[in-house]
Amino acid sequence: MIYENAKLIKKTKLKENVFSIILSCKGIEKKATPGQFANILIEGFTLRRPFSICEIEKNQISIVFNVKGKGTKKMASWQEGKNVNIIAPLGKGFAPLKKKEKILLVGGGIGLAPLLCLCKKEHNITTLAGFNSRKDIILKKEFEKFGDFLVCTKDGSLGEKGLVTDYVKKYVEKYGITRIASCGPNPMLEKVLKIAKEEKIFCEISLEERMACGIGACLCCQHILNENSNKKIVHVCKDGPVFKFSP
Repeated sequence: MIYENAKLIKKTKLKENVFSIILSCKGIEKKATPGQFANILIEGFTLRRPFSICEIEKNQISIVFNVKGKGTKKMASWQEGKNVNIIAPLGKGFAPLKKKEKILLVGGGIGLAPLLCLCKKEHNITTLAGFNSRKDIILKKEFEKFGDFLVCTKDGSLGEKGLVTDYVKKYVEKYGITRIASCGPNPMLEKVLKIAKEEKIFCEISLEERMACGIGACLCCQHILNENSNKKIVHVCKDGPVFKFSP
């Protein structure tokens, strides 16, 4: 875990109210794994904000975020060169990918961000991404570098019409998928996990939850998982945010 003042070296506006920032963090690539998150301190606020790590490079990480409240609105105003106080990497990430696996990444909106970390050219990767409409699509070019990027929109303005979960089974069969990784709203994740169990496919889901400390001390990110008909209480920041389910 690294506790330091990182430097904001690049900020990009991806869409209205959606931003990407790249932070310089010395040695971060030696510690961070796909699926982990960073806890960021925003000036004027007592509690840190957790953000999934989108990409990991030498001495830097990227984060993609929606502007939803006062904290993220403040972040959107940050300028390049700013020192940013972070704690990272935190949490448990995805298991390492194997070259022979056929992987389906399933993301809903901003939930695509932590899935990009998994992409490498030596892997067989297909991405299924869900958005409200074509104007909400993000990270398309980034994912297309590693395989097919399949789009679903609720309004049918691009790609398949409907929810992303309406098409998971279709592409599992088409691509001969042997592993699924998913991040997005909880109802979406529940449906993805149900399909994975029906198809007997190894599945990992990254949960989104409100957090405070980020290390399991405050216990505010409690979540109930249904595992083999048994309810299990977990704390997303410490036990997750990525949870694994084997067929």
